[in-house]
Amino acid sequence: MKRPLGAQISHMLRDRGVDVIFGIPGVHNQEMYRGIEEAGITHVLARHEQGAGFMADGYARASGNPGVAYVITGPGLCNIMTPMGQGYSDSVPMLVLSSCLDDDQALQGQLHQMKDQRAAGETVADWSLQANTASAAYGLVERAFEEFALSRPRPKHIQVPISQLKAQADPAPFPNQPGLRTKALPPDVAPVLSMLNIARRPLFVLGGGARSNLWRQILTQIGAACFTTYAGRGMVGLDYALDFGAALSRPESARIIASADLVVVVGAELGEVDLWRDALGHTANMIRIDLDPQVLSDHHRASVKLQADGGSFAHAMWASIDHVKPANGWSSDEVSEARSKWRAEIDAERPGIVPVLDALRKAMPADVMVYSDMTQFAYVAKGVWEMPFPYHWHHPNGFGTLGYALPAGIGGAIARPGRPTAVIAGDYGFHYTMMELGVAVELGLPLPIILWDNGKLKEIEDSMVGSQIAPNAVVARNPDFCKLAEAFGALSAAPSTLEDMQSAVRKAFSAKGPTLIRITPDIWRAE
Repeated sequence: MKRPLGAQISHMLRDRGVDVIFGIPGVHNQEMYRGIEEAGITHVLARHEQGAGFMADGYARASGNPGVAYVITGPGLCNIMTPMGQGYSDSVPMLVLSSCLDDDQALQGQLHQMKDQRAAGETVADWSLQANTASAAYGLVERAFEEFALSRPRPKHIQVPISQLKAQADPAPFPNQPGLRTKALPPDVAPVLSMLNIARRPLFVLGGGARSNLWRQILTQIGAACFTTYAGRGMVGLDYALDFGAALSRPESARIIASADLVVVVGAELGEVDLWRDALGHTANMIRIDLDPQVLSDHHRASVKLQADGGSFAHAMWASIDHVKPANGWSSDEVSEARSKWRAEIDAERPGIVPVLDALRKAMPADVMVYSDMTQFAYVAKGVWEMPFPYHWHHPNGFGTLGYALPAGIGGAIARPGRPTAVIAGDYGFHYTMMELGVAVELGLPLPIILWDNGKLKEIEDSMVGSQIAPNAVVARNPDFCKLAEAFGALSAAPSTLEDMQSAVRKAFSAKGPTLIRITPDIWRAE
């Protein structure tokens, strides 16, 4: 039956598996809200569009399904652009739908007017397009979901003129038969297997795109060592003897990589935030597997390139791996010695955080999903916190925005009801999105929020000192975070010992709402 287009879009999204939408209604996009409840979709009301975007991001990372957000014309789109940029950097499937003005050229002085809203969205999205008809809107939604399934997932933005959202429209067509992604097959990996068969020290680098539970078996079978990117942590589980861990950014890793006689990189961009140097450090042949042609053609100059997803590559490898002669050039002692050295270096670089993290990890369930912010506490954690499962620690790696953890953690908790989710934030970054505490309270989410409060932008202060700049503008007055949380209706705790911290964290996972747990650098000195 005919409905206003805004309502039909919600029904279309429901037909494509969308069950949650994050956003904020306004007079310009209210027609998009007409059909949400009728379609059987839950709407989560954020306190700011930035929060809505990060919630959609966190939901997508936890569920594997696209995160969807509704925002208004102008400032609504601008406010969600930071999460869109973060999603673009970290390959997160997000669909942002906004209203737009019917005429932004001849008419001036309109509410929420921008010079070019569509172009603004395009600066941080995979694409940003305007649908001037119902059929165009349906076609763009279909295209977005098709691309989420077939190519590197990144945010898409669709804007629809207000008059079109109000106009009567026929229902959207039934979902298309989904396309089939080109997958690696056993014949495709034959050159890789041939090169592995003569390698004595093969080394794999597994990134967030590796996406398979077969890697531990594969690496064990062929005697290969591995590194992971931060996004690939947990890909080989715990205690694989030849796993160097998420240590690509350690300077000495280049020397180890140079000692390999074959390097296989799967689903890893090898960008600045992976390496913190220009080159990986390899001197041997590199084999590169990735969905993105731009990655395959980058300056690392792989000798063998295969455009495929990491999961199908792993399955194709496993199907033929019996023909590979196991290598014996790596030793577990070599790996263990390097990891112990790096852990000591990390502890020395940011003193006092490692023992707190060790205690915190022991208080967490094995299957906890963690969302962290840009804070020294998380930087250290990424180097020393061992992950038993992949895709259970989410961090704003690429765009590197503050304020990510809390709203993203809310989105993740919504996607995994009944399963543990935790947030790690720094005191300064918490200011960016702390109002989203209200959402977690409204939804009754048992969410531990670990707040590392060192009273300053400590990472920036350290960087200024290292650059011989007198530290300035790095201290801001903080509120009483515990009272602030309680004002929102959340629980709070301020443990003074590591044992008290562990108790507070365990209790928070079974609470009837979020718990803010404020810890300071003094906590480890109290032991």
